[in-house]
Amino acid sequence: MQAALPLPAARTAVATPGQWLTVGAIAAFLTLFLIVPVAMVIIVAFQDPATGAFTLVNFADFARSPLFLRSFGNSLYVSLMAVVWATVFALPLAYFTTRFEFRGSAIIQTLGVIPLIMPPFAGAVAMQLLFGQNGSINLLLDDWFGFRLPLMDGLNGVIFVQSVHYFPFILINVTASLRNIDRSMEEAAQNLGSSGFRLFRRIVFPLAMPGFVAGASLVFIKVFDDLATPLLLNVKDMLAPQAYLRISSIGLKDPMGYVISVVLMVFSILSLFIANFSTRGRDYATTQRGGGGLTKRPISGLDRILAYAIITLILLLVLAPHVGLFLLSIATVWSYAPLPDGYTLAHYARVVTESGQYIWNTLLYSSLTGAAGAVIGAAIAYIVLRTRIPGRHWLDYAASAALAVPGVVLGIGYLRAYFGVQLPNGQSLTSLWIIIVIALAVRRLPYALRACMAAMQQISVSLEEAAENLGATKASTIRRIVAPLMTGGLLAGFITSFATAAVELSATMMLVQNNADAPLAYGLYVFMQSPAGRGAGAALGVIAVLIVGICTYLSQSLAERDRRLKAGS
Repeated sequence: MQAALPLPAARTAVATPGQWLTVGAIAAFLTLFLIVPVAMVIIVAFQDPATGAFTLVNFADFARSPLFLRSFGNSLYVSLMAVVWATVFALPLAYFTTRFEFRGSAIIQTLGVIPLIMPPFAGAVAMQLLFGQNGSINLLLDDWFGFRLPLMDGLNGVIFVQSVHYFPFILINVTASLRNIDRSMEEAAQNLGSSGFRLFRRIVFPLAMPGFVAGASLVFIKVFDDLATPLLLNVKDMLAPQAYLRISSIGLKDPMGYVISVVLMVFSILSLFIANFSTRGRDYATTQRGGGGLTKRPISGLDRILAYAIITLILLLVLAPHVGLFLLSIATVWSYAPLPDGYTLAHYARVVTESGQYIWNTLLYSSLTGAAGAVIGAAIAYIVLRTRIPGRHWLDYAASAALAVPGVVLGIGYLRAYFGVQLPNGQSLTSLWIIIVIALAVRRLPYALRACMAAMQQISVSLEEAAENLGATKASTIRRIVAPLMTGGLLAGFITSFATAAVELSATMMLVQNNADAPLAYGLYVFMQSPAGRGAGAALGVIAVLIVGICTYLSQSLAERDRRLKAGS
């Protein structure tokens, strides 16, 4: 978060009762639905199951268990290797499209981001059909050359799927960093004889390190706490699947599920700390911004052919899950063959008749999640940047901390904290569908908050002061001045929260109590569990991709329109 400009003391010295009430409501929400559930997980992890006394025995049991140690090692290995392969996919796309005159560079960048709009566990099934031992690629390799590649075997499959799905985090951040480097520094290096890979290794990549570290840390966190992808690939000896299996099979009283949850949280937070520490104390600033001093370099001959070959290979790999999912959604039978035996639309008809509730629930839950994220994010942004209420920055810190809490941990925390809370009709509080919405809202709040913070920072305080000097109340100023000027940020926060909530599964898997309340991602997971349901599951996955894709397009369009309006004014 960028530091806000100092605000006039006369305007911000005294908070209104409404502002204090808003702070209290947000603090209560974050306490009840983020701090308390996470605290419960941590407390139970350090409790003796029999006496409730403080103990470290649970962690000692974790350290003595070969299964848990293997699961920890596997999770760490998969996360690190996913970062490595995501880097291999992302760096060529980012470097070639920002540093060379490349026809179609905008299309390449767009296609490179598409993998993010597919649920990774849906892509896992599609990639199994394409790259598994009996998948299309290996069947062709066996026929033509007599060998097969173990791309989807065990942990290799999880690494492959995750790196293909999450590499856009590195691509987006490294591309932004490369575009902001003062290219006169590259020109100076070239004049001194540096070129090719040496120029990239010694000059370009070190200057783009902040963007790379930011993207790599996101990839690590996302892979480390992913639940559904390993389960669908039948890889259970990883931490997130073990936490889910312990709670779902043994029960809420089993301490090991909580111990694993604490380990997941610690390493998520640790990865963010390492990412921040790795760039601290180093100067990445340049004297100019946006590539001053050096235009894109021409590329021709063999170098152009080689560059296009590398980019084409990467794009074919990262777009393969979408192709495989679509083929599966229209396939009659697809087994032990490079392509389906026939094609049909029956799976889509089945989804419409049998899974309409999944789709409706997703639209409802995601809309409420997006609205909650936009409202709460805007309120926190206003309080932090426009008031001097003591402790206001803790609202920002607490809301942003949700990014480091894995979905499975939050789900377990909700069950532990509120499963015993009985409603007047005898139902548990966690059996209500609104709990799913709350979990999604908490998980997506950091994304909406950052969008609202950025929008608020671009609004001049003098506009609000002018309105108040003309007699407007604070409430009227917010409604008629601040909110309209924040429209772009509010919409971006809403759509980002909506799109990502539509494919969230880790938290909802723990909280769905009956099929009627399940969202699309849960239904997709259920379908994909059996070979007979995978065609319908793929059709549901295509619908999920379309929903997220449309939301992403709307977000980009609205952001671009907002930029044009601000530029015009």
